[in-house]
Amino acid sequence: MKEKRGILLKLLKRTQNEFNVSIAEIGDNDYLRRAKIGFSAVGNDKRYIQGKVDKMIRFIEGLNLVEIINTKIEVTHLSDEMIGNFEYLEKKYDKF
Repeated sequence: MKEKRGILLKLLKRTQNEFNVSIAEIGDNDYLRRAKIGFSAVGNDKRYIQGKVDKMIRFIEGLNLVEIINTKIEVTHLSDEMIGNFEYLEKKYDKF
């Protein structure tokens, strides 16, 4: 398990530094030869984010530390209604 943690730490730190994303192991912690990695990237252009994700995957593959078996990508778009709720919270807590 020490070897797995060392490889994952190197992969996570290099990817985080290269792409400025939040990234962590999110599953399969008890398996020696498997890991699930999750990351988050934020932007206002879906094509930009998709390109960044593609570059990240190629970067990780290029490190030759791990083999990517499967990927699942989920893009979430905030609607105007959700943004309105955030504005409400900002006004509510402006008192402090």
